[in-house]
Amino acid sequence: MKRYNNKLGWAFISPYIIFTIIFFLIPLVWSFWLALTNWNLISPSIKFIGLNNFWVAIRSSGVHEAFWVSYEFLILFVPISLCFSMIIAILVNKLPKFRGLFLVAFFLPYLSSGVVTSLIVKGLLSSNGPINTFLGHFGIDLDIQNQPFTALLVISIMIAWKMSGYYGLILFSGLGNIDKEIYEAVSLDGITKWKQFWKITVPLLYPSLYTVLILAIGTCFGVFTEVYQLTGGGPNGATNTWQMQIYKDAFENLKSGYASAEALIAAVITFLSITVLQKMIEKWGKHYSWN
Repeated sequence: MKRYNNKLGWAFISPYIIFTIIFFLIPLVWSFWLALTNWNLISPSIKFIGLNNFWVAIRSSGVHEAFWVSYEFLILFVPISLCFSMIIAILVNKLPKFRGLFLVAFFLPYLSSGVVTSLIVKGLLSSNGPINTFLGHFGIDLDIQNQPFTALLVISIMIAWKMSGYYGLILFSGLGNIDKEIYEAVSLDGITKWKQFWKITVPLLYPSLYTVLILAIGTCFGVFTEVYQLTGGGPNGATNTWQMQIYKDAFENLKSGYASAEALIAAVITFLSITVLQKMIEKWGKHYSWN
């Protein structure tokens, strides 16, 4: 019976194992091998060049630029998405009924296509689009093709709009686990709503906040679709993320071996960055006796 149960267990998890091998393990091994070559995606011959791609990538200004752009997105996107998702969670939590309906409505943008969303935003923000036409009467021009900070901000807000419903759902779940009697007790002591939020809600919401922050940080290192559709990495490289740089080198410059080296470097830096930020968040949690 024990042997039968073991076989049954392996049978149930086999689809996941097969999926991981085909779509993760094999491409990862191939990427390691490709990074040691000079293959250009076209030539039938592949020349082994060792670690040369890594040395060139480490010294590349494009790689350095992509590194800092990812952190610029992090500085903008994480606070914006956290504010949006917190507002959604609190508003829905205060509703007397139909909470599920509103949660689904806020969650729908997460299911939308990034390509379609980007094309809509691109049309709205075009020089003769409705938004710039209206703002033009006040002397304001949201030109994402020539204004670096505007491009960063618009893309950050667009991704935050897409992800906030998902993050808000996590925070809403956390709010539901906070005992309402705590708020009733402090209200009797005359504690204002603002102080209740910072002194009670935020500390007790730490597990959900921890999850949302880690997910948001990971999102910043994976931005590609919106950048590709809206700015192509411009203006002046202001939105040239890791993924955009890797795409350009692999499919525009036809340096797939070099692009694989960039991808591996990006993976290591992303892992280290998330680990460091995770430790900082956990240290903050210890201040409230979590962990």
